[in-house]
Amino acid sequence: MVEVLVILDGAAERPGPGPTSLERANTPALDALCARGRVRALETTPPGLEPGSETGIPTLLGHPPAARPSRGLIEAAAAGMEVPPGARAWRCDLYLDGARHHPAEPAYTASALEVSSPGCRAFHLRGHRFLLVGAGWPEPHLPGLELHVWGDGVRLTPTLGADTVVICAPGAAAGVARLLGARVRIPPTATGTQDTDLRGKRHAALDELPRCRRVVVHVGGPDEAAHEHDPDGKVAVLEAIDTELVSPLAEAALALGGRIMVSPDHGTDPGTGEHLADPVPSVLAGAGVRAEGPGRLVERLVASELLEAAL
Repeated sequence: MVEVLVILDGAAERPGPGPTSLERANTPALDALCARGRVRALETTPPGLEPGSETGIPTLLGHPPAARPSRGLIEAAAAGMEVPPGARAWRCDLYLDGARHHPAEPAYTASALEVSSPGCRAFHLRGHRFLLVGAGWPEPHLPGLELHVWGDGVRLTPTLGADTVVICAPGAAAGVARLLGARVRIPPTATGTQDTDLRGKRHAALDELPRCRRVVVHVGGPDEAAHEHDPDGKVAVLEAIDTELVSPLAEAALALGGRIMVSPDHGTDPGTGEHLADPVPSVLAGAGVRAEGPGRLVERLVASELLEAAL
């Protein structure tokens, strides 16, 4: 049976007095799936771990980590980079005045990071993202900049095979998939940002469906918009995903007698830009799935539903 999983990175939020982004968004395709599928809350952040793609994506793929995964090793795998024996890797983000900083001269910034953290090599990934590789703990300092460094963690164990393909941008989803042993397909126009080419991901997914058991499409736009404190942008991304991905992929999967699941990997608050460990709303529809649960994929409607492990 073919399975499609659409991961809405950081799409969930904590219900408050006002509507969440999922409540605000006009998502007729998701609503249709909820009408015919099973809508439940999922625990995508294992107990004791921090919320984020490095924990949420493996959990959605059926292999929740028992310990904190190394974001540095994940980013290195995404970049196709081998970390030398005895070395460790860290993800590093740049912030200026509390906002993500995209340096105009990434090569110069990488050199400054190396000087600030002797023994570490710095590699620019994209935008505000850098990878530090070295033998000791990095203690970088750049005048006027704040650095957020993800520390050590375990290496994910290969548990998947080539019958699972993950379609994504060159980022955490690609690294997680490669470390778990899945096949990765990165469309040339996939950026991982709000303006990523959703049609390119759709074409790649439809191309893979006839020959793969499981096709996973990861979209980072909702998370990126929340980190940029852009709630309207987050809603716009969710609406575009509904039209460009959920609608055609649901039609294709159900026509093949398969299933489709749509779920965030974690929540991200657009007010604070912080990740959330709360359970997330998910929907599963297709072969053998009976309709039950709320009629929309929104947080407050699943709050009273029974929690399940990811499917």
